[in-house]
Order: sequence, then C-alpha cells, then structure tokens
Amino acid sequence: MPEAIPPLISIVMPVYNEEALIMKTLRTVQGFINQRPERYEVIFVDDGSSDTTIDKLKKASAFYPDMRLIRFSRNFGHQLAITAGIRYATGDAVVVMDADLQDPPAVIGDMINAWQRGADVVYGQRSQRDGESWFKKTSASAFYRLLHAITNVDIPVDTGDFRLMDRKVVNVLDQMNEDEPFVRGMVSWIGFNQQAVTYERQPRTDGESKYPLRKMIRLAMDGVTSFSNLPLKLATWFGTTLFIAALVDVISAIWFGFTPTIITLCALLIIGGMILTSIGFLGQYLGRIFNQSRERPLYIVAETRGFPTLAQQPASQPVSLSHQQ
Repeated sequence: MPEAIPPLISIVMPVYNEEALIMKTLRTVQGFINQRPERYEVIFVDDGSSDTTIDKLKKASAFYPDMRLIRFSRNFGHQLAITAGIRYATGDAVVVMDADLQDPPAVIGDMINAWQRGADVVYGQRSQRDGESWFKKTSASAFYRLLHAITNVDIPVDTGDFRLMDRKVVNVLDQMNEDEPFVRGMVSWIGFNQQAVTYERQPRTDGESKYPLRKMIRLAMDGVTSFSNLPLKLATWFGTTLFIAALVDVISAIWFGFTPTIITLCALLIIGGMILTSIGFLGQYLGRIFNQSRERPLYIVAETRGFPTLAQQPASQPVSLSHQQ
C-alpha cells in the first residue's frame, strides 16, 4: 500500500511593525515545524508595516520554501489580515496565531492532536497571561464574560484568535464577507465540534503591543455589535425607566406641593446622557450597515510571494495589485 501523505497545516500570522521580533518568530516557528511529521505552509500577512518588517520577510522567503507572504497596500487591521491569510491558506487545517510569540508554537502540536481525534476547531484558552498589566488582564476578562453573557453565540471566555480550524470550517468562514469581522466570534457562530486547549500566554520579549486601549475598545465594539442587539434594546429600557421616574417625580410634586428643582435638573441630565448613549449605540449599528452596503474590497493585496501559482489567489478577494514573485 502507498504511504499516506501527511496532512498540510497552514499557519497564518498577521504582522504589523514587528521588525524587532519577526526573525526570532520565524526561526521559532521553523524550529517547531522541523520537528513535526506534518507538512506545513507559513503565511505571513503584512498589514501595511512602516518599518523594516516586510524587507526582512522578503529576504527570509528566499531561504524557506514553505514560507508565503502577503503584503497589504496599507494598514487594514488585524482581523482583516487574519481574513486574508485564511483565504489564501490551502491546508487541511489552518492555524491562526500572532507573530509576537506570546502564543507558543508548541501548543499547535496539542491542537493538531485534538484535531486528529475529531475536533473541527481547537482554540487556545489562556490559563494565565504573563507580562500584562493588571488593567489589561481585568478589562480583557470582563469583556470576554460580558460578551459571553449578552450574545446568543457561545464564544469561549479567555480566548483570542489563536486556534486551529478544519478545512470545512475554513470553507464556511471564507463565505462570510464581513466588512468589520470579529473572527473568533464568527468561528464560534459556525459551530461544529469545538474543543479547548489550555496554555499559559507568554510575555512579549521584544517590540511593543499593537493593541493599545483604543484598538481594544474598537475590537470589543465590533464583537458586541456583530453578535448582540442588546445595546439597541437598552434604549427602550432607558426610556421606560425614565418615564416611570418622571411620573413619580410629577406625582411627588403634586402630592407634597413643591417643585423639586434639583431632582428635575438631575433627571434632565440623566435623560440627556441616556439619549446620547442610545444614539451612539444606534450609530455603531448603522455604521456597520453603511460600511457593508458600499461593497468595497475588504483589503487590497499589493504583493504576494511564495505561492505556487496565481490560480491559488482566492476568488473572494477582488483586488490584487501585483503578481506574486
């Protein structure tokens, strides 16, 4: 009998201004791959880096035949970089991980074992987050639990985008052409057999985090508005609560025969704040609808390297500015 061909595993890594760490990441991942029996392709998606990251990756691509490179024309965002990498991946299973080595490549081996036992999605669940501030740990923990509580999709807590997905899951994900994707939520929404692998997240050794507070808040809003309409319902609850409070205020004024100026002023301030909050929530949802309705390309690929043929460029990606080399 002919020997069975080992499965092909695609590792997708979005990168943005990681010149201080990228070569260490590449060597670490290659060291892991060299010890494994599976076949691999490593897809770096450069999200418009302004430092020497792309130059280092281009030079390295000449020495690593299993390395692939996608370069965006500008910075489109972490989630769209993941989307592009998944669309170009050809593996039987696709692993998504960041390029900062906080998610150890060795965990991929545990994910593959779970996949081979029948799991369709294997997500990394953080048992510990070393090297992060108290504020980031606390806010991340609160966000995961809030999102889990208010959505009708079972999005696991304490998980990021570090996960392995079977080809059938990837094929479904490729059909979801969302302008502002929240990938971990989309994968949970797809369903199938999903299992966790717990691990300790490592501290960043070089470079700086590319997820400051502003981007964390934006990602949180994308997650909430993608998978929950609870903020829209809050407007109704606010209105009902304030109507009851105003009615009690009027009855109290008539009954006791005085004009509660301070109470009225506070009520007006509360009403104004809640109205503006409700309008803000509504604007978030309308903004998502508007962006999706324009039907612009999700991202623009300026260059690709290492892919065997142009035929592998996904049909769902309508814009590519250069041929691969």
